[in-house]
Amino acid sequence: MVTAQKRTQSLRDVPSSVATFGGDALDVLTSPGSDIRDLAGRVPSLNAEGSNGNIMPRFYIRGLGNTDFDLNASQPVGIYVDGVVKENVLLKSQMMFDIERIEVLRGPQGTLFGRNTPAGIVKIETRKPTHEFDAYALASYGRFNSFQFEGAMGGSIIDGVLAARVSGRLQHQDDYIDNLAENAPANTLELGRLNDIGGRVQFLYTPTENFSALLNFHARSFDGDSEIFRANIIAPGGGFVDGFRRDQVFQDGENDQGLDLRGASLSMDYVRGPLTFTSITGFENASKPIGRGDIDGGFGAAFLGEGNFGPGFIPFPSASGSDVPDLDQWTQEFRVAGEGLGIFDFQAGFFYFSDDIRINNFGFDTLNNNALNGAASQRQQTEAWGIFGSVDIHLTPRLTVAGGVRYTEEDKDFQAERTLGGPGPLPLSFRSTSDEVISWDASVNYDLSSNTTVYSRIARSFRAPSIQGRITFADDITVADSETILSIEAGFKTELFDNRLRLNVSAFNYDMDDQQLTAVGGDVNTARLLNAQDSDGRGFEMDAEWAVTSALRLTAGMSYNFTKINDPDIRVPFPGGINGVCPQTCVIDNPIVDGLISIDGNRLPNAPRWIANWTARYGIPFGESHEFYLFTDWALTTKSNFFLYNSQEFSNGTNAVGGVRMGAKLNDGRFDFALYGRNITDQTFLRGGIDFNNLTGFINPPPLWGVELRANF
Repeated sequence: MVTAQKRTQSLRDVPSSVATFGGDALDVLTSPGSDIRDLAGRVPSLNAEGSNGNIMPRFYIRGLGNTDFDLNASQPVGIYVDGVVKENVLLKSQMMFDIERIEVLRGPQGTLFGRNTPAGIVKIETRKPTHEFDAYALASYGRFNSFQFEGAMGGSIIDGVLAARVSGRLQHQDDYIDNLAENAPANTLELGRLNDIGGRVQFLYTPTENFSALLNFHARSFDGDSEIFRANIIAPGGGFVDGFRRDQVFQDGENDQGLDLRGASLSMDYVRGPLTFTSITGFENASKPIGRGDIDGGFGAAFLGEGNFGPGFIPFPSASGSDVPDLDQWTQEFRVAGEGLGIFDFQAGFFYFSDDIRINNFGFDTLNNNALNGAASQRQQTEAWGIFGSVDIHLTPRLTVAGGVRYTEEDKDFQAERTLGGPGPLPLSFRSTSDEVISWDASVNYDLSSNTTVYSRIARSFRAPSIQGRITFADDITVADSETILSIEAGFKTELFDNRLRLNVSAFNYDMDDQQLTAVGGDVNTARLLNAQDSDGRGFEMDAEWAVTSALRLTAGMSYNFTKINDPDIRVPFPGGINGVCPQTCVIDNPIVDGLISIDGNRLPNAPRWIANWTARYGIPFGESHEFYLFTDWALTTKSNFFLYNSQEFSNGTNAVGGVRMGAKLNDGRFDFALYGRNITDQTFLRGGIDFNNLTGFINPPPLWGVELRANF
């Protein structure tokens, strides 16, 4: 059962490609040291990355995403938690605790979910209060002195009227990377730490059978190291240089990161006959000095002379940081849904969105005791609203046709000012965008039999205009117009072998006009927006779950995504480095036209052609109510580029990452004692790169092993 269409339905009744994630796979994935980016590859067509560390993930579905590292950047993948959109990249970072399930909706979702969902959405549903007592406590300990405490408790306060649930998580990991630079700041001699704490309090009020209200308060506080950049770890032609060690770096800059999140939501439902009236109000806030990092990944600079820089060649030093004094987001949705109205079901509603973010960007001179050498401020205010409606028509007991439409208006105001850095101060500059867009979808769902359904769907969605003005050292504020997508998909969903095998397959083709692309990095490590005339994508997805026996359960998923930029006039600047050429011995595999790189015909960045995942769980009962079990999960992704241009150096190869969990459940699952492992084959691969100075990269986490004890009450 899923809520992909804002109502509870069987997955087979949803005419689009939807994958779910939960259970043992989620338990293993949320072990200490993991973060939400580890969802990458765990669902077909889903990728995730981020150059800002644990707290600013970027998501991709079917090859569509955004590489922009700035804090006001939008993404074409929406993140929803308990019905509330998390628009800003800071809000998309979620602690994974007390989760019921994760739903991944692949393909445009503009009709019901609105703006900035042309690729799809990741929908996280937490466990809600009930009127039955329910509680659990979890403690784990592992490598790098990593530990976590997690728990939840819920039940009735007033029987049948008021219930509550309290849940939280504390996670810690020690430093595990030695900084061997002679002039490293004292607080960076060891790196890799994290401290993360989050909590959630929910109240469910049900005074009558027809009315319910769910009040949700949540907060998170993160403190740790930001992404660890490593200078010149990439070898010419790709791969790692000889002698590379993941437990060593050589940095002369500061490295830290922090974030405070808090929010609240109120969801109310009133049922009158066949109609359900729903209101969801959400408020989210983020603040704190967000982070600093040594972007060049090394120490010193070439102009200091031989022996005063490294590792490898460092043309010039670079360190940067950002803080967000305040980010506020308000959302409000009203909708009415009708079911059982003869052959009709429908939904209609109104949605309002407002956010306001202030950003301060800084540059630092690591050769002068990390002194400030650049300072710029940004402020972005966005206001949007939309009205939508959809209808399902059950023409026969087996055949359902559906359609929907949404009208959206958005206004965005942006201002930026530089007080220090670049060629000098820049006065306060303003940009504004405004757009009105209609999204729609239409689908057909047909039950071939009691256990097999086929469907087809066509949908149009969009991402609203974007503004980018990271002017710490650059002078340009760039604007990208709205991107629109038209997607067609078809598939089938079936249950075989007495419902022991569930198999879902979909194929899709999309065309995106004016796709928003970001040329990231370059000579001053900034972001420039541009619109591609046209981008194409096509592929397929497969999800399967098979209860082979009562003891053995298997799951598998696979996707193929072909993406291509079609624009003979689109070009991007060379990455930085010496004399405007690719850093060190990096080779650009694209034509050079008038001193710029033509990216016509390239695939989209961070869009692997193949993603595959599989899990296996085997349980052996013993005694009257106990079970020994073994669970393993694997995710494979093939090669993808980090940037818009093609380069053998700034890309990663095929990677397969595995996890394991084995343990014993006692007293019908009341107690669970387990050993867990992440990255059990010790795979090391690039997660991303920095292209403006040297062959800098950042990598995936090391293997993590530990022990966990859970008690359910």
